Amino acid sequence: MHARSDGQGRPLAFIPTGGEVSDYSSADSLIDIPVTTPCRFLSKKGYDSDRLREKRLFRGILPIIPPRSNRKEYIPYDLKHYKDRNHIERMFNTLKPFRRIATRYDKTRKSFLAFLHITAVKLWLAFFVNRT
Repeated sequence: MHARSDGQGRPLAFIPTGGEVSDYSSADSLIDIPVTTPCRFLSKKGYDSDRLREKRLFRGILPIIPPRSNRKEYIPYDLKHYKDRNHIERMFNTLKPFRRIATRYDKTRKSFLAFLHITAVKLWLAFFVNRT
């Protein structure tokens, strides 16, 4: 599963894929969702490719991706901004308590994606409710 989140770690979009699908194949469709264009693209080493970096830079998005260990030339990245990627990891950790998502009980992609959206709504509601 691939996801896009905002700066606060709230989910914006999900793309469920198979386990054999490479990471950077779904990056373009996550960026193209109709929300504001991000200024930085924080991701893990699995998204490290020259094509993906060039596409992000062409659109005005700064890719902050650590280089893979087998890369011939080292590409520097901003470690200070990369530390903000923990918001994305926290977003995934808020999804894990929902047993239906963690174990993927749903047989079809459509029903799994629907439950991901229901879970995202539940996570977003906490930001709209008056907590006083």
